[in-house]
Amino acid sequence: MDEQALASCARSLVSPGKGILAADESLGTIKKRFEHVNVASSQESRRAYREVLFTTRGIEAFIGGVILFDETIRQATEAGVPFPKVLGEKGILPGIKVDEGTKELAGFPGEKVTEGLDGLRERLVEYRDLGARFAKWRAVITIGSGIPTRVGLLENAHALARYAALCQDADLVPIVEPEVLMDGEHDLARCEEVTAEMLRHVFFELAEQRVLLEGILLKPNMVISGKACSRQASVERVAEATVRTLRRAVPAAVPGIVFLSGGQTPVQATEHLNAMNLLGPHPWELSFSYGRALQDPVLDAWRGEARNVTKAQKVFHHRAKCNSAARSGKYTRKMEEAA
Repeated sequence: MDEQALASCARSLVSPGKGILAADESLGTIKKRFEHVNVASSQESRRAYREVLFTTRGIEAFIGGVILFDETIRQATEAGVPFPKVLGEKGILPGIKVDEGTKELAGFPGEKVTEGLDGLRERLVEYRDLGARFAKWRAVITIGSGIPTRVGLLENAHALARYAALCQDADLVPIVEPEVLMDGEHDLARCEEVTAEMLRHVFFELAEQRVLLEGILLKPNMVISGKACSRQASVERVAEATVRTLRRAVPAAVPGIVFLSGGQTPVQATEHLNAMNLLGPHPWELSFSYGRALQDPVLDAWRGEARNVTKAQKVFHHRAKCNSAARSGKYTRKMEEAA
């Protein structure tokens, strides 16, 4: 393990003004996203869509890394240039999703555990050879009646730590993603309670597995009201609760925190990130690793039509620019009007 190289890579992913594009949708997930815009999901349509994203001019000013799916890291542009090379030539680091999805946690109804540790060591070597510089593993925590349990949190925290240790052994920066879902009727306080507990377990396990904190990135949920909660917290309250939780649970050695959007609208995700950075300075970089919040408007503009590529790329550039501004608390609603 090259500690200096890992730390340098982690820092570069969250360089000032930059964040990460999550373009690692599984085949099932991207099929659902395509269905919303009446596009059939095929190997070629998925390739064409990712080419729209990765070849957008100027995104390297706002995007430091892109998380790819297994299929995507092996694909190329229409002209035959491998996607990792396309990104690398822009100075954008390619990454890879390595978990194999969630399954029911036996004996604990309503809770899930992420699978994919079997054979991971060998897969990481292959992905590194394909050009990946970092990886991602997502754990999913649901808030409901009697859940999450301590066992549910511990099982997911342990898997995240084992994954992170294996990544660093392969000289890949691990993005550690413990996601407390927005689904449910829980309020802001309950989300804060569960998020804080999960983060405490995660960092205990990372220490136990001797993971170099300077060589990871944390990808957490924001502390936010459940979607079905009758009282939705304001942007300011979300920012305050999230920063408070992170300060209590995340060591300063971690170079960056790259939030997931988790079902927020594109504008909500940007506003929340902006408000958090206004509360700084922070011991870590507060950045983004958005999927839907960056891509939904792009998909809506593209709709599988070659004639819409320029329009879709303009939309993507705009959303990336807005989130880049939010990294320093400089985003305003006027930026949306300017688009």
